[in-house]
Amino acid sequence: MAYTTENLRTVALLGHGSAGKTTLAEALLVKAGALPVAGSVERGTTTSDFDALEKTFLHSLRTSVLHLDLPQTRVHLLDTPGFPDFIGQSIGALDAVETAAIVVNAQSGVEMITTRMMEWAGRRKLCRVLVINKIDADNVNPAQVLADLRGAFGKEVLPINLPSGGGTRVVDCFFNPDGEADFSSVAEAHQALIDQVIEVDEDLMAKYLEQGEIAPDELHAPFEKALREGHLVPVCFVSARTGAGVGELLDVLVKLAPNPAEGNPPLFTKGEGANAVEFHSVPDPKKHVLAHVFKVVIDPFIGKLGIFRVHQGTVTRDTQLFVGDGRKPFKVGHLLMLQGGKQVEVDRAVPGDIAAVAKVDEIVFDCVLHDSHDEDQIHMRPLEFPKPMHGFAIAPKKRGDEQRISDVLHKMIAEDPTLLLEHDANLNETVLRGLGELHLRSVFERMASQFKLEIDTRPPRVPYRETVTAKAEGHHRHKKQTGGAGQFGEVYLRIEPMPRGSGFEFVDSVKGGTIPNQYIPAVQKGVEQVLTAGPIAGFPLQDVRVIVYDGKHHPVDSKEIAFVTAGRKAFLDAIEKARPIVLEPIVNLEVLCPETNMGDVAGDLSSRRGQVTGTKSLQPGTLTVNGLAPLSELEGYAARLKAMTAGHAAWTMSLSHYDPAPPNLQQQLATEYAKHRKHEEE
Repeated sequence: MAYTTENLRTVALLGHGSAGKTTLAEALLVKAGALPVAGSVERGTTTSDFDALEKTFLHSLRTSVLHLDLPQTRVHLLDTPGFPDFIGQSIGALDAVETAAIVVNAQSGVEMITTRMMEWAGRRKLCRVLVINKIDADNVNPAQVLADLRGAFGKEVLPINLPSGGGTRVVDCFFNPDGEADFSSVAEAHQALIDQVIEVDEDLMAKYLEQGEIAPDELHAPFEKALREGHLVPVCFVSARTGAGVGELLDVLVKLAPNPAEGNPPLFTKGEGANAVEFHSVPDPKKHVLAHVFKVVIDPFIGKLGIFRVHQGTVTRDTQLFVGDGRKPFKVGHLLMLQGGKQVEVDRAVPGDIAAVAKVDEIVFDCVLHDSHDEDQIHMRPLEFPKPMHGFAIAPKKRGDEQRISDVLHKMIAEDPTLLLEHDANLNETVLRGLGELHLRSVFERMASQFKLEIDTRPPRVPYRETVTAKAEGHHRHKKQTGGAGQFGEVYLRIEPMPRGSGFEFVDSVKGGTIPNQYIPAVQKGVEQVLTAGPIAGFPLQDVRVIVYDGKHHPVDSKEIAFVTAGRKAFLDAIEKARPIVLEPIVNLEVLCPETNMGDVAGDLSSRRGQVTGTKSLQPGTLTVNGLAPLSELEGYAARLKAMTAGHAAWTMSLSHYDPAPPNLQQQLATEYAKHRKHEEE
């Protein structure tokens, strides 16, 4: 069947790990007739978790794209991971949908990712629905979970149905004005919904006050408006395992969730930099094509797969599309619609459809596809991804695999915006960073299983620095006469410390041509050779000013190499007199955790030479702890934080500044450096 934009719904299943999103997706597929029987996460038979690693881990690692074809409606469904290590995949899905369905485990209530997803979906102006799953589980209290959700997210949170029969079914509260529920009152819930919805429409409110009753079909438009404005966040109750409430949830998505023409417009901008202005696409199938790539998959069999949401125009097999500001178009050829790991070829995709195209190397995550140069400078407003902070230094187990590892990692980074590859020339190590140890371990296992690459990993070295704390002068005369042309150069310089974070400054104060102008760059080159390895522990030198003020040259024997050598050794002479020290990196920490764990987080920071600099309450029971700590003390911090908070915490880290390292640490680093140099000399 050919679906129009008005017959489409786009929904992302979001929420904390183990909330039951994948099982709920299976139940929805079965209810829609897309599957004869639901698969099982435990048996590795679900449509969503089709990857071999997902079957091993028993939870989602990447966003899976599904669709439900009903007689009059197609629902595009995105099943996203819920564990914090893989949250980047969930954030990337937000720009592909109108509706964010945040799934809550009835046994666990409001969890960390519940809060984060409500916040992120709100920032992207999505319509939000809360789905309380596992209402049939032992020792659950759905009434308390609903109360906790209202306490966390406000009075806009209202049940649109309620559990009945001990969690074996649910009863509608929107179209149905009465009925029996396990708690609360269907009539009261119905009235609360009507009151909340009509608040966004003054004419309807006046009619309601006059007549005392409003027909459900009159409430569709104000209901959509309340969703768009965040004035209403409906709550649905389900048991994905038994199927209770699944049909009712599907009805809510089909009858009440916005279609692509009714949701808030996507957050596009047109132009570059300060000249960029807000741009609204029009969900009209007859206009120029405008589509956004929200996911990239590197498939070993079909190559790069670009998965996109169509926002404007119609994409067919014959459509010629440009990628971003690129000048060379590509022909779509094979237009695909995904059902987990399976691809189905389709004839067209209209505004609201989620489709894919294969083997187009130019496609990258977050790019815009279009068929007219009028859209060359259109971009989706950037998403806010957590900063990759957990790192492993990596090296190949087999010699000669360096290039293969680089190629494979760049493919994975193309898929995952929360992976970062760094090479530190000073420390001579390559570091892969992600959102946590589990995140990186899944990458390494995929490299081994899919690409047959084995690597060695270890914690990355701490990027210490060195500096000087006093002014000093240095001098060196380089003179070499060993037959033939000689070498001569003499340099006088002084050094002084600069404010922390200033870097390095070279000043030429030579007067009277004692060092000719053509040799000043050679002196600077010699000085900069020392910056890469300081005298104490071999770390880069920073925050120092070098002033060359005098010297001597010889009209015949002075050469560039002589002044390079003289500059280097004069600088070393000055550093020894300027009381050099080792600096250690201090990082900003932001920890999102339950309020009850505030003391644990603060105590742990204090025990590791850190300090809490402030706290901020986000929602009842949840707060953000800001702190400072030495990077060297944070090895294994993710595991400690997970243990302290039972997995209900997330953290980000960024470099704040450098401070002098404690004397015992400086001595330890100096000793290790001396042993290393002795070993190299031997």
